[in-house]
Amino acid sequence: MASVAAASASSTRKKPRLSFWQIWNMSFGFMGIQFGFALQNANTSRIFSNLGANADEIPILWVAAPLTGLIVQPIIGYLSDRTWSPRWGRRRPFFLVGAILASLAMLIMPNSSALWIAGGMLWIMDASINISMEPFRAFVGDMLPAEQHTSGFAMQSFFIGVGAVVASLLPTILTNLGVANEAAAGIVPNSVKFAYYIGAAAFFVCVIYTVIRSKEYPPEDMEAFLREKERVTLFEGIKETFTGVMHMPKVMKQLASVQFFTWFGLFCMWIFTTLAVTKHLYHTTDSKSAAFNEGANFVGEAFAMYSGVSAVFSLLLPIIARKVSRKLTHMLCLMAGGIGLISVAFITEPWMFLISMVGVGVAWTSILSVPYAMLAGAIPANKMGHYMGVFNAFIVLPQVCASLGLPAIMKQFPSVDPLNVVVLGGVLMIIGALLTLRVSDNEKIRLPIEGEQGLAPAYESPATPAPSV
Repeated sequence: MASVAAASASSTRKKPRLSFWQIWNMSFGFMGIQFGFALQNANTSRIFSNLGANADEIPILWVAAPLTGLIVQPIIGYLSDRTWSPRWGRRRPFFLVGAILASLAMLIMPNSSALWIAGGMLWIMDASINISMEPFRAFVGDMLPAEQHTSGFAMQSFFIGVGAVVASLLPTILTNLGVANEAAAGIVPNSVKFAYYIGAAAFFVCVIYTVIRSKEYPPEDMEAFLREKERVTLFEGIKETFTGVMHMPKVMKQLASVQFFTWFGLFCMWIFTTLAVTKHLYHTTDSKSAAFNEGANFVGEAFAMYSGVSAVFSLLLPIIARKVSRKLTHMLCLMAGGIGLISVAFITEPWMFLISMVGVGVAWTSILSVPYAMLAGAIPANKMGHYMGVFNAFIVLPQVCASLGLPAIMKQFPSVDPLNVVVLGGVLMIIGALLTLRVSDNEKIRLPIEGEQGLAPAYESPATPAPSV
């Protein structure tokens, strides 16, 4: 019991508060990561269509992305918890490796010559992005005291919004500059190719900025840390990933159902929005036509709209959360997103779709920050990366279900319209909002886990100054 008490005391000692610019520097790399995800979300279905995929084949091709996250994130989290370099720290080596691999994959993806190559490159690109992204979530829990968790994740949401706005608009911007927006069958238009090239450069530069401008706290008990590190193997990482699911904190279990319905709804939107918009607002299903590619560009603009709303709303989210609680804030934001997606069924002009995306932007801000802020206060410091990675399973599983289940439904019922699937996404998001009321959120203190051992970092001592970030 003494070790448990020590761990509990260590877990609750105060971390120093970081300044606005320190939080800015440690979050800046997320803008680059979002260049990768935004280009992927807005253009993957378009690339698959350009290469000849039918509507009922596209969801199954998307399954690579969530499956990659399911495998990669918990293992990367486990390994990053047990990594330390005096020069590079704990999380930053993973930021750097992921940025290099993701940037290379983004250069190759739009040049795929066949559908199977594009599907394979999506797998590689998503794995690489996840190597960088997962440690960024743990980075906030490592560096900030509990009362700054919401602000830290909100800053990440701000950069996600900014990066997504620019990345989503890139094909349209390039088209307006004279870059070709159409191509022959089996070839991806230059507007998309060049957007990916720019995104690859942005990804690398933004992550390098955070790697250079941020520092990390070393483990407090280096001998204990090194002993733990000696037993680290890939097999142990995989094993703890599965056992971690069986020993989740209470808050993590409660958030699991919220995440499932939320991300199932988001995946419905990401997969089918291009097909729904081009069919109902641009009146075409021909992926080689000018109207289809114009509509696909407009989807990028609409996604930029919700990302822009998210960037602005992220500045208000910590204030709202302090006023009404994180739980109620998350519920209201998800409700706004669900209503936005359902409203798509009633629009008749493209500009009306932009209004629908406002609600999605409000939801997106909260989705990217509030669940992680609630979770960071309920898990032990020495397993921050691991549990953040395990938590990703509840993002991945609904996406896998969507990727595997929706094609079967559409084959069985050919009359199902892509627009109906987008509306379904809104309904699922509202269900997730209602389930948020079940979450027991403690906004002040990290809850220790029975039997958890120390390895608490030095920053948890009140006398320890904040690093130069």
